Amino acid sequence: MERYIGTVVRGIRTPIVKSGDDLVDIVCDSMIKAVESENIQMRDKDVVAVTESLVARSQGNYATVDQIAEDVRNKYDGEIGLVFPILSRNRFSIVLKGIANSGRKLHILLSYPSDEVGNHLMDEKLLYEKKINPFTDVLEESDYRRIFGEEVKHEFTGIDYVSLYKEIAGNCEIHFSNDPKSILKYTKDVLVCSIHTRDMIKQELIDSGAEKVYGLDDILNESVNGSGYNPDFGLLGSNLASDDSVKLFPRDGAEFVTAVQKKLCDYSNKQIEVMIYGDGAFKDPVGKIWELADPVVSPAHTEGLAGTPNELKIKYIADTELKDLSKEEREEIIREKISNKDENLVGTAETLGTTPRRITDLLGSLCDLTSGSGDKGTPVVYVQGYFDNYATK
Repeated sequence: MERYIGTVVRGIRTPIVKSGDDLVDIVCDSMIKAVESENIQMRDKDVVAVTESLVARSQGNYATVDQIAEDVRNKYDGEIGLVFPILSRNRFSIVLKGIANSGRKLHILLSYPSDEVGNHLMDEKLLYEKKINPFTDVLEESDYRRIFGEEVKHEFTGIDYVSLYKEIAGNCEIHFSNDPKSILKYTKDVLVCSIHTRDMIKQELIDSGAEKVYGLDDILNESVNGSGYNPDFGLLGSNLASDDSVKLFPRDGAEFVTAVQKKLCDYSNKQIEVMIYGDGAFKDPVGKIWELADPVVSPAHTEGLAGTPNELKIKYIADTELKDLSKEEREEIIREKISNKDENLVGTAETLGTTPRRITDLLGSLCDLTSGSGDKGTPVVYVQGYFDNYATK
């Protein structure tokens, strides 16, 4: 039978999950109720994706600001330089509160005109107008206020992040530079707070004479006084849970996705793939925010989701080889090409314009946009037909 529908994405509602719940059962039961209520036939290579926050919550993977403070005190004796934290109430403000509770004086080095994920401190056009070179100029807070004003608010949140961070940190100084080595003017002990550039910055600081260098991935990478933890990412990927606690990125994801896969495969007698997803790694063209404050899009997935797409670009072929053929000839040739394509198409003209990203990153964007971050109540996403193509019957 001719297939007229390709990829279908459905948000799946679940009960409200709390710490200690059996999430494998909850996800599988929610999926089974959903497909049976809509008479959906599960198929091989269907994907079930679960948001990371649901996994972490069920694990009870939380930590208090006092537990963060204890780990910071264990690692630092004197003043600490915080290099390139992102501008976020949800992501960093509560982490900063924990660091500040260590009692250490803080020097906060902010990148400008924006942070690593695109939150802006100021309009970058102002740098040109004010003749400021962001590649070389180091600004102190007094310079920042004199040049840009006493109240500089984020376009979307309406928050003056410099004032907010200073209020939270208390005993701190704020500096502005895009050279991480600038922090060494104030202290040799550094906590690298960036997400995706952390390894390079750590090495650069060590090579430049820093004495103690850790990253947020080194804080709470093991339990402190009974806290949650993440052995791979520490505080990276954490979110504000309350005024005094954070929810950490989930751990032991491989065991979870494997258990969900087995239960759904047993139910459906089909090969179901499972993944955990966080931020979707897409960029807002208006706000310029890159939606990837998590260290990775997918902290765990089943083996069938590894790799990158191996696809032909239909519109390229249609505009070149097929432009003078009939409708029937075009369809026959395209289906033949897809059915007999090489296993590795990297570098060929027929792939021109296809998206060179990992499958889990692409699916993560799809799922993140589907589930949203508000009140949809669909923290599980069910994707069918993602691996279908024009030749699939």
